[in-house]
Amino acid sequence: MNDDKPLSAVEKVKEGSGGLRGDLAAQLAADAPHFTGTGAQLLKFHGSYQQEDRDRRRERRGTGEEPAYQFMVRCKIPGGLLTAGQYLALDELAGCYGNGTLRVTTRQDNQFHGVVKGDLKATIRALNDVLVTTLGACGDVVRNVVTCPAPLPGGLRSEVLQLARRLSDHLLPRTRAYHEIWLNGEQVAEGAPQPEPIYGSRYLPRKFKVAIAFPDDNCCDVHSNDLGFLVVSDGGRLAGFNVLVGGGLGRTHGKQDTYPRLADTLGFAATDEAIEVAEAVVKVQRDHGDRGDRRHARLKYLLDERGLDWFRDEVERQLGRPLAPPAPVQVQDIEDHLGWHDQADGRSFYGVFVENGRIQDIGERRLRSGLSRIVRTLGPGVRFTPQQNVLLTDIPNGRRALVERILADHGVLREETLSAVRRWSMACPALPTCGLALAEAERALPDVVTQLERELERLGLADAALTVRMTGCPNGCARPYTADLAFVGRSLDKYAVFVGGSMLGTRLGVVYADLVPRNQLVAAVRPLFERYRDERLGAERFGDFCHRVGVEALRASVPVTQ
Repeated sequence: MNDDKPLSAVEKVKEGSGGLRGDLAAQLAADAPHFTGTGAQLLKFHGSYQQEDRDRRRERRGTGEEPAYQFMVRCKIPGGLLTAGQYLALDELAGCYGNGTLRVTTRQDNQFHGVVKGDLKATIRALNDVLVTTLGACGDVVRNVVTCPAPLPGGLRSEVLQLARRLSDHLLPRTRAYHEIWLNGEQVAEGAPQPEPIYGSRYLPRKFKVAIAFPDDNCCDVHSNDLGFLVVSDGGRLAGFNVLVGGGLGRTHGKQDTYPRLADTLGFAATDEAIEVAEAVVKVQRDHGDRGDRRHARLKYLLDERGLDWFRDEVERQLGRPLAPPAPVQVQDIEDHLGWHDQADGRSFYGVFVENGRIQDIGERRLRSGLSRIVRTLGPGVRFTPQQNVLLTDIPNGRRALVERILADHGVLREETLSAVRRWSMACPALPTCGLALAEAERALPDVVTQLERELERLGLADAALTVRMTGCPNGCARPYTADLAFVGRSLDKYAVFVGGSMLGTRLGVVYADLVPRNQLVAAVRPLFERYRDERLGAERFGDFCHRVGVEALRASVPVTQ
């Protein structure tokens, strides 16, 4: 175990929490509208972040009032799969206890925003009543296991989705604290925590993300995860996975020793070995990750400090056998799964675009009501995608027209009306809910995309496919650093502009311009698109073009607004 530094304050909170209990139950029962001290930290492991309405911060400070406390509650939904009944329960809870919206995340979860403390227990209990948990959706544990949710014909998709569920279940914390506090479970004898065979008393040094991808569809950005599995098939059979380790996108502005990183290939695991290998990787990070500095606690820093060969030796020591060498398989393509797709047995699935993952009713565009109507009428499966969209599955082919009519009646945009740049755009929530946000993201990106659409149309590039992502801070929640073009919040209404990432998620972008005001973002990248129009090679994507030319050459040849 890494004992070079004193334990961070959070490590001490975890170790002394009695299996994530602390004084959460007492604070939950208290009249105060917020949690304090250790309670706010431990709450994350149970699936909730304490936040405030930052739009009201200045006003409330001016009147001497305390912050407008509210809570984000995050579900843990492996592979993004929900039944019709589960989705309708989420929809009802969004109206009862949330702010009237559902928020699909890039990790296929749903988030409720605007929940007040007095409604936390009712919200979490109602979710568990329909077999949706929030345990481990946040905190220093394995987060939601993501994978492509599209039910395309063939057995591999369903096998991989089943593995995502088994893997998630296997890596859940074993503590009974969640049931005791939120579900009125009986406390274990004398409150003694039961053992955590995978996590131990301190859990992990930091959050841990897992993804499973297909070579022909990396819609989950597998290389950006701490642990990734890339499907290896053999004659239509799922032979196993190339195991990838050490990805992670978080960084801190001005801290050069923090950085995004893509995962390295560790070896190969047969299908029936995947869960065992995942546990071994998690345990090595548990035992050797940095517990003194949370900025360096992710697995990527351990890999860079000790090396891939050392890490492989440690994993093999946990397994008691060597890993097989990786198969010659790499990511080759990506899909967004919007629109109609044949499924099987006379059924189809339909991918619905959800701008920045926010399922809501605004004016004539009543997406939340439209989805609810379809789910109530047809009872389809519902699947959240890593691109923040929604798939409606198992729809009889004869009911396609009904789905289209309901969407049209509710003003929902069809995929064929979307520009390429909009359908591949993503943003994190940022302001007003996220306490880390330095700038706008979800509320700002739609207008920025509109400006980009006009510029690309003017340049004759309207059909150019590129990923555009915006985050309110450098932590990378909308995966900006693998995008063709990204805007990362630096300060109020100013952003760092990144270019040169890969639409396939296999390359990181680099900083092109810094501290660019929001109203100048499109002007700042206009010269890049002009060069792209004139110098691209065939169907070369924008990020690939920027990478080939190089950011220094791009900067040297055009004026950059800073």
